[in-house]
Amino acid sequence: MLEIRDLNVSYGMMEVLHGISLKVEDKELVSVIGPNGAGKSTLIKTIMGIVKPKSGTVTYDGQDLTKMSSFQRAQLGIGYVPEGRRVFGRLSVEDNLKMGAYAVKDKERLKKNISRVYEIFPRLGERSRQLAGTMSGGEQQMLAIGRALMLDPKLLLIDEVSMGLMPIMVNTCFQVIKELNDEGITILVVEQNANKALKVADRGYVLETGNIVLTDTAENLRSNEMVRSAYLG
Repeated sequence: MLEIRDLNVSYGMMEVLHGISLKVEDKELVSVIGPNGAGKSTLIKTIMGIVKPKSGTVTYDGQDLTKMSSFQRAQLGIGYVPEGRRVFGRLSVEDNLKMGAYAVKDKERLKKNISRVYEIFPRLGERSRQLAGTMSGGEQQMLAIGRALMLDPKLLLIDEVSMGLMPIMVNTCFQVIKELNDEGITILVVEQNANKALKVADRGYVLETGNIVLTDTAENLRSNEMVRSAYLG
């Protein structure tokens, strides 16, 4: 479904990702874990086309995305949940969802997708007319995930879903991520909370200072001594 080959990304003179290669198979849930500043968010933004690589390729479903814009990638079926949620604070919950469905011209499909999001997150349905900026961080994270689902993505990219959330909301978000994957959506999640990320994942990568230093099944990573001491406490 997704393959990254020899990806090098720089901000000015500073190289952030050094020849990264990874892949996500169809219907897999893959987690990339690592400390703050490792390059996890840069990786996700590069896959989505927000950041341009210095070299390397991004291939999705057999197509080379490297020179495509972000909106073209979204239209191909890639959903994106950004770090920090990035909801439209002055718009209502429902209008935020509609913004996520900008390319949907079929009104019936639009209604169906909104209803689906409300089934996944009933609280959003209860607050459909509330301004997104007045909601709690957990509710905004639900909305960010729901917005990313509005174009029926085949691949979902999730950046630091647990950031700034209470533990109960972290559990809720990861439960939803697992359920979405069980429904057939391929998911790549980058996350500092290694314990939660590896509990739901099929496989994982450890990213440190812009390099993949370890990859294995999620179960094996959870029992790996280096991972346990560095990330699982």
